[in-house]
Amino acid sequence: MKGTIFDIKHFAVHDGPGIRQTIFFKGCPLNCWWCHNPESQSKNIEVYTRTNKLDGKEFKKEVAVGYKVTTDELFKTIKGDIIFFEESVGGVTFSGGEPLMQADFLYEVLKLCKNDKIHTCIDTTGFASLKTIEKIAGLADCFLYDIKLIDNNVHYKYTGVPVHAIIENLKWLDQNNKNVILRFPVIPGITDTEKNISEIKLLLKSFKNIKQIDLLPYHNISHGKYNRFKMENKMKAAKPLSDEDMLTLKSEFESLGFKVGIGG
Repeated sequence: MKGTIFDIKHFAVHDGPGIRQTIFFKGCPLNCWWCHNPESQSKNIEVYTRTNKLDGKEFKKEVAVGYKVTTDELFKTIKGDIIFFEESVGGVTFSGGEPLMQADFLYEVLKLCKNDKIHTCIDTTGFASLKTIEKIAGLADCFLYDIKLIDNNVHYKYTGVPVHAIIENLKWLDQNNKNVILRFPVIPGITDTEKNISEIKLLLKSFKNIKQIDLLPYHNISHGKYNRFKMENKMKAAKPLSDEDMLTLKSEFESLGFKVGIGG
């Protein structure tokens, strides 16, 4: 079976426990205004022209974003880092884009990892059918699960999809005692409003098993990517929250009894 990915990051330390290999899947059903991987949104392999300058001359080269890979080829790459996984109690994280968009391919790779006792994390928006969540949850060791906005209309405005399935899937994971680390992107003027924070805290209070959340500060370092792919950057004027504001928000979530980190 073949899937489409666009990058592999070795020695990652912010995508789950230990030293990890993070594999970025191509394609995402969401179109978040603050997306820092805009090249991940289309499921298709894309090509852009890169211009390099040397001694006053310009050299242009076409660069493909995304490539096809078989399950066996990808697993061979994963196993190349196994010594680092073992030494650090790490593993592999499937990110994107949205890895659940290629659920069958992901499932086959997860089976190979399970057979070799390689720890796996799914970095996901949670936007998928419950059937898909149940299937993947049977093999994955951990979910890094985004929770962005609770109001359905606001969620649709800023991500392009409704929020209902995301919340229901998250509740299912909690009810079935799956290992979930929540991730909350703190986007100035969008997700950090008093109303949204209150609604997220109310949701968190309902969980019986999920007790960890990472706050992800907004950053605007992806402006070059938007230019490269001729995409509109709707957040180019936004300013990240201060460290003080992030620490205040951290304290708010800690008061609910959650383990809270800043950064993922």
